[in-house]
Amino acid sequence: MPQTHSRTALITGAGSPAGIGYAVAEALGRAGYRLAVTSTTDRIHDRVRALSAAGCVVTGHVADLTVPDEVTRLAAEVGPVDVLVNNAGMAVLGSIDAQVPLQDISLALWHTVLERNLTTAFLVTRACLPGMIERGWGRIVNVSSTTGAVAGVARDSAYAAAKAAMLGMTRSLCLEVARSGITVNAVAPGWIATGSQTEDEQRAGAASPLGRSGRAAEVAAAISFLCSAGASYVTGHLLVVDGGNSVIESKA
Repeated sequence: MPQTHSRTALITGAGSPAGIGYAVAEALGRAGYRLAVTSTTDRIHDRVRALSAAGCVVTGHVADLTVPDEVTRLAAEVGPVDVLVNNAGMAVLGSIDAQVPLQDISLALWHTVLERNLTTAFLVTRACLPGMIERGWGRIVNVSSTTGAVAGVARDSAYAAAKAAMLGMTRSLCLEVARSGITVNAVAPGWIATGSQTEDEQRAGAASPLGRSGRAAEVAAAISFLCSAGASYVTGHLLVVDGGNSVIESKA
């Protein structure tokens, strides 16, 4: 592992040992970044112990990233952030929100889904961005989804709206900060075998061109590239990691 530890990477939503966030932390830790990882519960400290045992320099933080004051506290605890991976969203402790037709979505559920999947990314980005601009360097990667940004899933319109909006935010922000040495990209995972994957999603992954769901480490590899010095001319891009599933025209 490179022992530079000269830059800090903040990865949100890294509480699950089988999730994308934790896989990203492992990848960026191997690349030599100091790590700050977040979760909504104390289980993040289990992830910190595992990452530390692997040789990473890492701190863990418990925060509800839908609450502005908690994001402000997080930013103060972590200090200057050079790489931000906005992964928080979708599931909480492996439990996903109810999937219902649009006409049956309550306003409360609509707001909850957008806050968890979109507002978290907005708040954390807003908190970290001034320091990146001041230092003239930064990498921001938003974990979107093929749902919304590339394709649609029935009965999941709130989640699709949030993930599509994350892509719009990515593209607008990249234009604002490009001259400040900051790149802003998004990754769209398809059917990925994480701890929250359902049986239906497992079957969907098995029907993809590669015949299986993706692995969290495969998404992390794509994110790690976008965070690297070698991706310095890639910004405003959506990198789809779905085993070719979104390019199938006929699924008969």
